[in-house]
Amino acid sequence: MKSVPRFILIIALSYLGGYFFTWWTVAVAAFLVAVLIPLPPLRSFLNGFIAVFLLWLALAFFKDIQNDHILANRMSELIVKARNPILIGVISAFIGGLTAGFGGLTGSYLRYKKKPAPAVS
Repeated sequence: MKSVPRFILIIALSYLGGYFFTWWTVAVAAFLVAVLIPLPPLRSFLNGFIAVFLLWLALAFFKDIQNDHILANRMSELIVKARNPILIGVISAFIGGLTAGFGGLTGSYLRYKKKPAPAVS
């Protein structure tokens, strides 16, 4: 049940951070949420990855519609040598998702406390 508030908080912080700071603030947002609301490492990674992946995919889709696919078509021809604007959106969303996923994973590992090794007598 802790995943839903984390998911929403990561999306909100990433969206707001994108207005004021650089693109990699998604990692900072996922990191901060993972430190504040602990989850196991895999779930922290997936939570950050999926939240930012969906956010960036939606933002790319809406911006792409606003400019009639001009930029996405040109970039897809330049990068993947095919005219496929959807693939460019998925690639950029994947990069953002990985960045946020690793930020969440780092925050989760920071919260982990190892039990001290038993003292040898």
